[in-house]
Amino acid sequence: MQPHEIEQQSFAMIDEEAGKHGFGPDEWKIVRRMIHTTADFEYIGMTRIHPRAIAAGVAAMRKGCTIVTDTDMARAGIRKTSIEPFGCRVLCFMAEPEIAEEALVRGVTRAHVAVEKAAPLVGHGIYVVGNAPTALLHLLKLRREGTARPALVVGLPVGFVNAAESKAALMQTDIPYITNQGRKGGSNVAACVINALALLARERI
Repeated sequence: MQPHEIEQQSFAMIDEEAGKHGFGPDEWKIVRRMIHTTADFEYIGMTRIHPRAIAAGVAAMRKGCTIVTDTDMARAGIRKTSIEPFGCRVLCFMAEPEIAEEALVRGVTRAHVAVEKAAPLVGHGIYVVGNAPTALLHLLKLRREGTARPALVVGLPVGFVNAAESKAALMQTDIPYITNQGRKGGSNVAACVINALALLARERI
């Protein structure tokens, strides 16, 4: 079987096993890809998509927005061939030496500093968090202060300390978001959400 045939068969199997789920067609394309990436059907019950999230993400991509990720893994997982036709770029600052140096001097996490560097770049863009709750919490703080205005936040940090709490905080805002309840998430899941949005953006051409 060719890769696209395997993917199509996988999606068909997911559709059959999921049964009735309550998501709209566009929402399901995102959630189904999250399940495809993780083989975890619990995403049906725990994924939360803001009513304006898909439209905001698609519009931002079609305008050639900047996408910032909190990990190089998430950046690497985003299919560049899907977003480059729109003029989008994907950036990640976490591994830059100056980020680590500043974080050490200030006594904060690298994610904290990286979010501050990214803030001017994500106005009308997309911020993707797949690992660090610190990144999501600080992004929300900068949003309240008016220094970060992303069009969409994909908030899927994974882990035990503040992962669930940071996502709960995101869902209390008016920012268009795609997130989930609980501890699960990860850079691979966050990247696949962007890939799903890119496919939706291409469908609207």
